Amino acid sequence: MSQHSLYWFTQDLRIHDNHALKAAQDSSCLLCIYIVDPRWFENKRWQHASMGVHRWLFVQECLSDLAQKLQTLGQRLHIYYGKPEDIIPKLCHTYDLDHLLCARMAGSYEQATVKAIDDSLPSVTVERIDHYTLFESSNLPVLLEEWPASYTPFRKIAEPVATKNVLAAPDSLPPMPTSFAVPSIQRPNWVPAPAPSHCAFRGGETEALQHLNAYFFSKLPLDYKNVRNALDGWDNSSKFSPWLNQGCLSARQVKSALEQYENENGSNESTRWLYVELLWREYFQWSHHKIGVKLFRFRGVTKKGPLTSYYAERYQKWCAGQTPYALVNACMKELKATGYLSNRGRQIVASCLVNELSIDWRYGAAWFEHQLVDFDVAANWGNWQYIAGVGADPRGGRHFNLEKQTSLYDPEGEYRKKWGGHVVGPLDSVDAADWPIMPNEPY
Repeated sequence: MSQHSLYWFTQDLRIHDNHALKAAQDSSCLLCIYIVDPRWFENKRWQHASMGVHRWLFVQECLSDLAQKLQTLGQRLHIYYGKPEDIIPKLCHTYDLDHLLCARMAGSYEQATVKAIDDSLPSVTVERIDHYTLFESSNLPVLLEEWPASYTPFRKIAEPVATKNVLAAPDSLPPMPTSFAVPSIQRPNWVPAPAPSHCAFRGGETEALQHLNAYFFSKLPLDYKNVRNALDGWDNSSKFSPWLNQGCLSARQVKSALEQYENENGSNESTRWLYVELLWREYFQWSHHKIGVKLFRFRGVTKKGPLTSYYAERYQKWCAGQTPYALVNACMKELKATGYLSNRGRQIVASCLVNELSIDWRYGAAWFEHQLVDFDVAANWGNWQYIAGVGADPRGGRHFNLEKQTSLYDPEGEYRKKWGGHVVGPLDSVDAADWPIMPNEPY
């Protein structure tokens, strides 16, 4: 019996190397949807909404590009507004759809949503596709039950393991259900209008493939490890992350392009390190599958949490780039203005929040989630755990010497000057009980 399929696009906004589209080709009809969830824009327990202006604009550009590509394949992308667990069962019942396709996602909230949908549709086959990661759940280099507590053992096991070949884009797709009447859907008032952003990234698979080709057509991969710690500069890192994390580009496509590059240009420590970084992303994805909601707990996967408190004023100053640390301020202003920050910059400001400011690391992770155009739940929260010493770091956290980091990575002050990073002090105007601090006042 032929399938009547519903494909729920999430973080797989592409047609190349898309195993869900391949699985859908045997269907007699196909409905392609994307759902904008109101919970993305609601403030969470750490004071910020998940979706900020930079990523929301990027997502809209991704959707526009995907819609055009689907149209060339005889399909159409339908965008719905609401909760997936409400919308998807209604669509399946209305159009007699018996097969739901979606990407397997690491996020515990995302997994709970898919489970709720699955439980509400006993007659529908829910197929979770592993195309957000390099590996599939069925052929992981190491079982989740035996998952390494730190990255290095995983890397040693995973590095030589082969992954699936990259799929070409389909030539055509099954038609929409014959009974489907294209709905007239109005954007609800809780959906933010497109807002201006100074982000250098443009969303969509077209942009992703252009960037992938340009990067591996250059000499940049041969020098990657030497420049990857720079605070500024477009060419100092691969810049794949925004497209990877919205699924405009697959990790397998990056690996395939890297292997072809090494075959044509030779390999060195820099090209090999690009794959090491890709495996870091992979490690965080499957670690989240393993630990679930522990990713968001103060103690993480450890038995003892860091010594922190919550200083509202300190946190607000950190977010705004108004601390006594000029380099931190420059980094935070770049993040807020552009939605992007170098890997080195992220480590510096995270260490400052945890160690100098003594603030619960989860507030920093939530601010990054709100601001970053390349946000990924597993990598962002996993890296914050790493810095705070409650995650995958066997050394029990990282404390960066801010003076040393400044002298190493901004010795001439060019980065601080560019982003208006200067010392702002004092750090506190009130104490932990909100009593005014009056420095140097005689008693």
